[in-house]
Amino acid sequence: MDMSNLIRVTYRKYDGSLHWNGVMRRLGEDDFGVWLGWGAGLTMRRGYEPPVTFPEPHVSLYPRDKWWTASFYTAPRRTEIYCDITTVPEWPTEDEVTMVDLDLDVIRRREDRQAIILDEDEFLEHQVRYAYPPNVIEAARNSADALLPAVGGDAEPFQSAYFEWLSKVEQYEGDPAA
Repeated sequence: MDMSNLIRVTYRKYDGSLHWNGVMRRLGEDDFGVWLGWGAGLTMRRGYEPPVTFPEPHVSLYPRDKWWTASFYTAPRRTEIYCDITTVPEWPTEDEVTMVDLDLDVIRRREDRQAIILDEDEFLEHQVRYAYPPNVIEAARNSADALLPAVGGDAEPFQSAYFEWLSKVEQYEGDPAA
């Protein structure tokens, strides 16, 4: 396996604690950002908890200048698109991307294509617990509000741009970190 294409993905919480983390394969870049992905069997961890296995292939997009990341899933997963509101993804090295999860999520369900915002209560709670500065609160809220119609409508990359990237991950099965 070509290890040079493996990217460590590290989400943290605002206090620096480890959140979702794992290894994915770099698929490429386009005008939307950097695309990573894996076929069925990818495992990720929430903090130091036991690994969670994703049974279906998926790709993730890490934009260069947006306060969000996005994951796109194949059927039969009920959630087609899952956007985490985060700080702007940073690349401390060429083989690692890291960002801070800011609680809010924008998802699109597969069956009705309805987009909704999740975890408003967690966002409010963590504003106090982690003392989010006003500019972070504003950026997170604005990102979620702007993503909602984009994810639910026909805006790219949420309409079809991700299909090409999903077609590239079918060949990668199992856990890249194994």
